[in-house]
Amino acid sequence: MATNKASALESTLTRNWLRRGPLACALWPVSLVFRLLSGVRVALFRAGVLTSSRLPVPVVVVGNIYIGGTGKTPLTIWLVQALQAAGMRPGVISRGFGSDADGAREVTAASTPAQVGDEPLLIKQRTGCPVMVGRDRAATGRALLAAHPDVNILLTDDGLQHYKLQRDVEIILFDGRGAGNGWLLPAGPLREPVSRRRDFTVINTPEMSEALVRAVNPGTAGSDPMRGQTPYTRTAAIQMTLVGEYAEQLRDRTQKKPLTELAAHPALRVAAAAGIGNPARFFGMLKSAGLRITELPLPDHHDFQDRPFAALDADLILMTEKDAVKCAQIEELRDDPRLWVVPVTARIDRALADQIVEKCRGRSIA
Repeated sequence: MATNKASALESTLTRNWLRRGPLACALWPVSLVFRLLSGVRVALFRAGVLTSSRLPVPVVVVGNIYIGGTGKTPLTIWLVQALQAAGMRPGVISRGFGSDADGAREVTAASTPAQVGDEPLLIKQRTGCPVMVGRDRAATGRALLAAHPDVNILLTDDGLQHYKLQRDVEIILFDGRGAGNGWLLPAGPLREPVSRRRDFTVINTPEMSEALVRAVNPGTAGSDPMRGQTPYTRTAAIQMTLVGEYAEQLRDRTQKKPLTELAAHPALRVAAAAGIGNPARFFGMLKSAGLRITELPLPDHHDFQDRPFAALDADLILMTEKDAVKCAQIEELRDDPRLWVVPVTARIDRALADQIVEKCRGRSIA
């Protein structure tokens, strides 16, 4: 019951965050308080009252100011693979949503989502690079470097507002929702003003309009609390698209079927489940492949302990990789022949990785 109420509240807020309606306007005064407190915190870091740590290797933050999922994990996976292809040795640190770790904990093949979180486990499975989770990003980064001294660049999956860790490059990721109504929490979906400084703006969308670019990348004056009063100069937004071409059976990932083949059988009853920040993005990708689906949106980081597929009348149930890492831990779901996983790959201009390497060249990346 409590979960349903929380989900209903989240759904109501999400709808209102896309426009400046009565509820958003009623919450606007509270958002001013949030903005003031956030600004004071930034000022304390800038003044050195609150201290931050610099690690001996370059640090790249992949984050968002729009609350919830915008595609950070696929972008992180793409960036790790691009840096590996460039001859670098990246490692990844993350908070690990749902992780039971108090200190730093390394993600291994034997880790479970309950121990390290679903997204870090997926990053480990897809890239093979060292991954460490922990509440304190700076301490977690030091632990990773101690365990893997060959790592010469660190990526932090999320952590844009974790100012205790200094960074060399900041990537802010948006999706097709843009900046919503443009207001800060709780009147809007933003953790920080859209004018916040960044090195790169990436937009996860199949169609990038000029209006969307202007909404998320205004190029107004801003500053970086970790690098002083550095002016924010507008840079070109970089488009990212997520592509899924086939499905893999959960109980046997070697069994694959192209999405186009599934779409060619209209009598096949196909459902799609997504426990991610923006389920509509996953559903839209499947529809663009020609699939007719019954949508089952779930809360972000859903644990699947409620067995949501038990009463679902479908021949095939498609899910995200993020959801699959948790379903694979539950025997009843792992053995369900209807469950298929749709891996997605981020497509981004390779120049992004080249520019990141160039920005980090002044630090120790050898």
